[in-house]
Amino acid sequence: MGEPIIRTVSRGVNQSGVRDYNERLLLTLLQRHGPTAGSDLARLANLSPQTVSIILREMEAEGLLARGTPVKGKVGKPSVPMSLAEGGVFSFGYKIGRRSAVLLLTDFRGTVRHQLQATYQYPLPEPIFAFLREGLEDILARCTPAERERICGIGVGTPFELWKWSELVGAPADQFASWRDIDIAAEVSKFTTLPVSVVNDATAGCQAEHIYGRGKEFRDYAYFFIGAFVGGGIVLNHSVYPGHHGNAGALGSLRSFGPQGESQQLIDTASIHLLEARLAENGLDPAALWEQPQDWDRFAKFVEPWIGRTAQELARASLSACAVIDFEAILIDGAFPTSVKHELVERTRRYLVNQDMRGLIAPKVEAAAVGFNARAIGAATTPLFERYFMNSNLRLLV
Repeated sequence: MGEPIIRTVSRGVNQSGVRDYNERLLLTLLQRHGPTAGSDLARLANLSPQTVSIILREMEAEGLLARGTPVKGKVGKPSVPMSLAEGGVFSFGYKIGRRSAVLLLTDFRGTVRHQLQATYQYPLPEPIFAFLREGLEDILARCTPAERERICGIGVGTPFELWKWSELVGAPADQFASWRDIDIAAEVSKFTTLPVSVVNDATAGCQAEHIYGRGKEFRDYAYFFIGAFVGGGIVLNHSVYPGHHGNAGALGSLRSFGPQGESQQLIDTASIHLLEARLAENGLDPAALWEQPQDWDRFAKFVEPWIGRTAQELARASLSACAVIDFEAILIDGAFPTSVKHELVERTRRYLVNQDMRGLIAPKVEAAAVGFNARAIGAATTPLFERYFMNSNLRLLV
C-alpha cells in the first residue's frame, strides 16, 4: 500500500488504498466522542456515508466495534450508534515507580481488567523485570484464548535516566547505576513476543488523563502527578506533547528553593518522599503510604503540613509553567487518596491568588480524574495508539 498524503488528522480521504488511515480516524472519533451514529461520524470525518458504513461493518465483524440501541428520530430510519467494543482490544501497561510497580491489562475503553502491584524500598532491574515476567504469566493465565489473541502490546512507563535517582530513593549507587546500561524494551522482549513500547511515566499519566479523564475539557494545560517524586506532562492544542526527547513536561525539574535559600528542584520540595521521610523520623513505616486501598487518615498530623508545603510549591510552579506557555488550566493528580488530592487542589488555588502574577493570567487549577493508576493506564495506551488510533501528537479538530 502506498503512503497516503494526509494533510490534517480531522479529515478523512475516500481514495482507495488508505483505509487504514480512515479506520484509525473513525476509531479515534469513537474513543473521543463515545457512541456515535455512522451519519455523524461521516460528517465529523468528512467522509462519504457509504465509505463510513463499509468501514464500520468490517470493524464490527472483526469485533472492534459494537452496535448500540437504535435511536428513533423524527423522520427516516432510526440511527444506530456505534461504539468501541468491550474487549475488542487489550493492552498491558507497566509502571516502574520509585516505590512501587503496577502491571495491568486494559481494554481500549480504558477499563482495567486485571492488576498486580509490587512495593519495594527502591527499584532495581532484576526484581523489576522478574515481577513483570511473573505478572504477565499470571494475568495471561486468567485470560481466555480469545482474549489473549486480542492483546496488542506492552507499554512501559518509567522515569527516564533512573540511575540518577539513587541518592533520593536511598539505593546503593553502584547497584542503581546498572540502569544506565539497560535497554528496557530489549529486556522485556526476552520473555514476551508482544510489541514493547517505552514512555516517560509522567507523560504516560498525562496521556491517561487526556484520553480517559478531564483532558477533553481543556485545549492547553499542564499536568502534575505527585508520586514518590513529582513529575508532569503538557498538552498543547488538544494533544499530549512529548517533546524532542520524549521528556517534555519534566515539571519535577522546575527550580525551587530550600529553607536556607539554596537552589533545589520541585522534586525536592513537592514530592511524597518528603512525607515518607517525616514518617520515618517519627518511627512510622512509610511503606504504609503505598498500601492499597490507601488510607492516610492515620497520618493526618503529618499529611496536613505536607499538603500545605506541596500546595505552595505547586502554585509557584504553575505560574512558572504559565510564564512559558499560556496554559488554560493546571491539572493535579497523584498517588494519594482522593480526599488528599482535592484538599491539595483547593490549597493550591488559594496560594495561587497570593502569587506575583504581573504579566501572567492565572490558570484554572483542577483535580485530575484518573488517579493512582494514571501512569500504568497511560503506558497501556501507547500500543493502542500505535496500532488502532490516530497519533495522539497530532491535532484532532473535532
